[in-house]
Amino acid sequence: QVQLVESGGGLVQAGGSLRLSCAASGRTFSSYVMGWFRQAPGKEREFVAAISWSGGRTYYADSVKGRFTISRDNSKNTVTVYLQMNSLKPEDSALYYCIADQSFGVVRTTPKYWGQGTQVTVSS
Repeated sequence: QVQLVESGGGLVQAGGSLRLSCAASGRTFSSYVMGWFRQAPGKEREFVAAISWSGGRTYYADSVKGRFTISRDNSKNTVTVYLQMNSLKPEDSALYYCIADQSFGVVRTTPKYWGQGTQVTVSS
């Protein structure tokens, strides 16, 4: 059974930081591209960041470039993906979803696997 379980969301003041984690199991996720999407109330889901299976290639939405960093740990049986979020803004408030797919191109648009999401709220 495929599971992507997010954690680390919460309430933070503008300018603060949060680190999201996603534990992936049920597939050989060490060979998958993984990443993050987010969805704010009344808005469509949007791509945030992605990382290749080796960690050697990353891609960010323009809105988070320079503030967010994606990384991954393939060393254990459960692959973990992280999203370090710095200099947070109120417009970063959203439900953040962990995602996974075998294709780097597809993962930025219609990834196959989704987690349940973790809420991030940034107060002004």
